[in-house]
Amino acid sequence: MYQQVKDSLDAALQEIRDSGLWKSERTIASPQAARIRLAQDGREVINMCANNYLGLSDNEEISKAASQAMEKWGYGLSSVRFICGKQEIHEQLEVELSQFLGTEDSILFAACFDANGAVFEPLLGEDDAIVSDSLNHASIIDGIRLCKAKRYRYANNDLNALEDQLKQARADVTKGRIMIATDGVFSMDGTIAHLDGICDLAEKYQALVMVDDCHSTGFMGKTGRGTHEHHDCMSRVDILTGTFGKALGGASGGYVSGRKEIIELLRQRARPYLFSNSLAPAICGGSLKALRMLSQSTERRDRLWSNTAFYRRRLEEEGFTIPGKETPHPIVPIMLGDAKIAQAASAKLLDKGVYAIGFFYPVVAKGAARIRTQVSAGHSEADLEEAVQAFVSVRSELDW
Repeated sequence: MYQQVKDSLDAALQEIRDSGLWKSERTIASPQAARIRLAQDGREVINMCANNYLGLSDNEEISKAASQAMEKWGYGLSSVRFICGKQEIHEQLEVELSQFLGTEDSILFAACFDANGAVFEPLLGEDDAIVSDSLNHASIIDGIRLCKAKRYRYANNDLNALEDQLKQARADVTKGRIMIATDGVFSMDGTIAHLDGICDLAEKYQALVMVDDCHSTGFMGKTGRGTHEHHDCMSRVDILTGTFGKALGGASGGYVSGRKEIIELLRQRARPYLFSNSLAPAICGGSLKALRMLSQSTERRDRLWSNTAFYRRRLEEEGFTIPGKETPHPIVPIMLGDAKIAQAASAKLLDKGVYAIGFFYPVVAKGAARIRTQVSAGHSEADLEEAVQAFVSVRSELDW
């Protein structure tokens, strides 16, 4: 039987290769940092594609805190929380995370993909509605598929389109719940959601607001609390989801944070929480250290935004057109359109000492291929200037 399956799989894989959509994985032989070492030839290159926004992935204090947590609490719990309970470090992380985000309570997950998969089914039934941004992360889309609520989509970050869908949803579910779901920052373009306007519409149409803040937590807003702080609506968002795997140290683990009653219901009914192992103590320890560092100082956040302004300005001076000029973010995509050109550009950039990956269908829409670069507080201006010059050189060679 498998031979028939194998033949069809081989054909599908070959089609991916032939269309220029094959995604290769490179191996690095160093910790994640602004500069990394390649396993294939030992070269050191500038890393322009990590979610290491605050440069904390190789931070010695965080690594030490993670190690100390593992020594005290062990490698793992080998069970889920409702069976074997939690450790004090889990509870401590939930409390301090809530304090950092300005929410009432928090619940931990193995990843934010699981967190987003957990939110919708316990809260929304067939008499309810979910209104979702068209460019929301795949984990939100998958989470919505698990619930029976009526589904509505609105054009990316378009408040007029959102209101149209809210009007329809409220007409269809006059007595039911409505939830608006959006990314805080859309990861492919670096576009920041109009969260203040979304909250205004939520109040008008009596809807809950859910925000995936994975690309925001730790550096968006005056003190790095996230998109809700950036838009001065911290008390108006009902549900925040996020990760410890990006700006907050880069390991893994996710969370849902928000209204106390919502979090309590998730503890009782969220399947990815009830049937997945507790977060590893080392991740809890490292994440706690990251939160405490960011609560004490905005130095890394400030350096990130200074680096972002420098890098964006230099790209524009060199004639590159990049999205997000009105609301600049450390995600800086260089648009190419064609998937094969994006892959060729990525390879040539690596030859010139810059590690940056091409994004193409199905990660982004067909015809919207790009090199997505990401700025870190760990970069120096010399690193960023070198990356700009590499892009200038590759553009000339490929004539895009």
